[in-house]
Amino acid sequence: MKYTNLGRAGLTVSRLGLGTMNFGPVTPEADAHQIMDRALEAGVTLFDTADIYGWKLGEGITEQIIGRWFEQDPSRREKVVLATKMYGPMGRGPNTNRLSALHIRRACEESLRRLGTDRIDLLQLHHVDRSTSWEEIWQALEILVAQGKVLYVGSSNHAAWHIVTAQQEARSRNLLGLVSEQSPYSLLERTVELEVLPACEAHGIGFLPYSPLQGGLLAVSNGQEGKAVGRAAEPKTRRSLERHRDRLAAYKKWCADLGQDPSRVALAWLLHQPGVTAPIIGPRTLAQFEQSLSATRLKLTDEQLTELDALFPGPGGAAPEAYAW
Repeated sequence: MKYTNLGRAGLTVSRLGLGTMNFGPVTPEADAHQIMDRALEAGVTLFDTADIYGWKLGEGITEQIIGRWFEQDPSRREKVVLATKMYGPMGRGPNTNRLSALHIRRACEESLRRLGTDRIDLLQLHHVDRSTSWEEIWQALEILVAQGKVLYVGSSNHAAWHIVTAQQEARSRNLLGLVSEQSPYSLLERTVELEVLPACEAHGIGFLPYSPLQGGLLAVSNGQEGKAVGRAAEPKTRRSLERHRDRLAAYKKWCADLGQDPSRVALAWLLHQPGVTAPIIGPRTLAQFEQSLSATRLKLTDEQLTELDALFPGPGGAAPEAYAW
């Protein structure tokens, strides 16, 4: 496993992050513990979760699963860069979501309790809160950092404008500010190349792509029957599959000619992109984790990267033919 700094922070993280969204609702606790065991053994240090994962209102099922894993062997905690998120509803009351100072404090305390730890290494703001000022958000977070309950702060699903605004307010308070942003990024979803990635690079913010396989589209094996499995069988993903069927078929042929699995290539492509710190993988099974882990060893040539840009044109890739000069 290779490691890199999280943006301009001194914190070092693995080039792959373990996403835990499936732990609980899809992956049984025993299997989730096995995946985390293997991740730590393989040198994956960045573990990413969120208070809402588990999808039972207010229970934080996934954080509890991770907390019980730490409890089994407390030495694991110091080997992990633990990242969680807050914003989503954790109750039915009016102050049980978003980023008010009240909810930030409550959400942090509850995550610490469920995770069985005294600190959160990277606390991420899961979404933009347009009803709360950055002045209030930073005041609340500054207190948590001073108390040692939070070490670093990141964002997720934030537009470039919000990232820059957050940094300006942090700078005015002499704070470190955001050290990471987590947004969707894949061969099929390259919108962040327009403004988010340049903003992150300009402000020294690490970038953590999630959904690197675009909901399984870049990993699904259709075969002759056209059957999809896992997340790729969901209605929304099936619609995307139909929309991109020809391009995905060409991609799978390209990968076959290369002698590589499509999911491995998709992750390797992300690891070659400027500004990317660590893609967040979300395995349902240990086999899926092992497949993702192998992507760190795949080197793509400049010619291969250019061919992928032509196949999946993006804001930073090959220009569509209609706009080519």
